[in-house]
Amino acid sequence: MGAMTYNFLTVEPLTSGAVATALARWLGLSVEDVDVADEDTDQDLRNWDALVLCEKATVLGDMNTSLDIYVQEAVQPHAGERDLGVAFARAADVVVLFPAEEMPPSAYWLATEDGLVTRARLYESDEEEPRFTIDRVEAPVARLPQVTVARIPEVVREAKTATPLGDAFVARVRSSHSEEAGSPGTPLWQAGNRLCAREKLVRQMGADWAPSGWYPLDLCRERLEARDKLEGMSAQLPLEAAALLHASLEPLDALFAEATVAGPVGLLRGEPAGAESAAPAHGWWWDRRPEPLPW
Repeated sequence: MGAMTYNFLTVEPLTSGAVATALARWLGLSVEDVDVADEDTDQDLRNWDALVLCEKATVLGDMNTSLDIYVQEAVQPHAGERDLGVAFARAADVVVLFPAEEMPPSAYWLATEDGLVTRARLYESDEEEPRFTIDRVEAPVARLPQVTVARIPEVVREAKTATPLGDAFVARVRSSHSEEAGSPGTPLWQAGNRLCAREKLVRQMGADWAPSGWYPLDLCRERLEARDKLEGMSAQLPLEAAALLHASLEPLDALFAEATVAGPVGLLRGEPAGAESAAPAHGWWWDRRPEPLPW
């Protein structure tokens, strides 16, 4: 494994000495092995051969300090960003934010000095000197009493979820129908997208809704609707693609049935118990539910 970089933001101000001490403690190094520089540091006086190099800057808004950390390959084993973020929060007695893997630029993890790790939504303004705003956290943070505590749905929507069956279907149809399968809106393209949506729901359900531990009801409904739309697609697809779609859906439907319990009818559609639905017919998957409900 090569060198590693880490990007942290802290709520509290930090001196260069405090940063160096915290990094050295976690990485098992001496303080002399860590070079920390801020805006006022004379670059000619830096130890460019240090095992850890850190650029420290003061930022505006809800965050105070930005840290860009570079750890040389010689430092082994390398910690993941989450592990180092949690350890740094404890060692430096600060609240640390670091980017999550999901697509939204506002998606962050937050670690506190007492070991709490939760999701946070962080916005950066477009000003010349940007201001950082912590818009929301998913668990109360004692040092941030003014911040709204609520779930962050876009993190669940953008979670990286493996879809091996969907990926295999897309690869197969693209190999034989490359132009149609790669064109948004075509039946083959829609079939691949909807199959991956179905698989994401099933895989996240089977993983106890990891990594967030919950699931938005509207996203569940959206992905059940994708399964409805797949039901009538076979006639629009080439024969081999239709057969492959059926073969891919069969194990996913079995996993869904295994991970859910029956009824009550209409619950996931938001219908009152016993109500006669005026909506078009839905598949059997609408009459089952996760237990316990994840939203």
